[in-house]
Amino acid sequence: MADPVTFTASAIANLAFQEFLQTSAGELAKKFSAAAIAKMGELRQMIWNRLQGKNATAEIALSQAEKGYEGSIEIVSTFLSVEMLDDEFAEQVRAIAQEIHAGKLLDQSSMVQNNSDNATGYQVKNEGGENYMGNITIHKT
Repeated sequence: MADPVTFTASAIANLAFQEFLQTSAGELAKKFSAAAIAKMGELRQMIWNRLQGKNATAEIALSQAEKGYEGSIEIVSTFLSVEMLDDEFAEQVRAIAQEIHAGKLLDQSSMVQNNSDNATGYQVKNEGGENYMGNITIHKT
């Protein structure tokens, strides 16, 4: 069995508000199981309950995150990281995040590329992060 993933406040906030970052419910359903999507709501509610009433900026960021504003999720994650200093709360949100991660559907699609003119082509499948592409030049002496 693989080691469990360690979740940062930023990763947890992204999982909690993933539903609002996707362009449609269908896109979310392609990436996560129904159980994982339900857990996202549970995680989001737990974060709301924890941050509500503590800071006006946090509440505004929570509201904006539910409207899909990506920058607000960064603000939520900042407040969440402070709240996660409470080990018991951190353990609870990480457990839910782990359940969501376990419900992530694997991309089984294939990639086909045909280059008929000796052109350089790149195929990239990425679920997050950055892609680095380029050519390798070998110099012989």
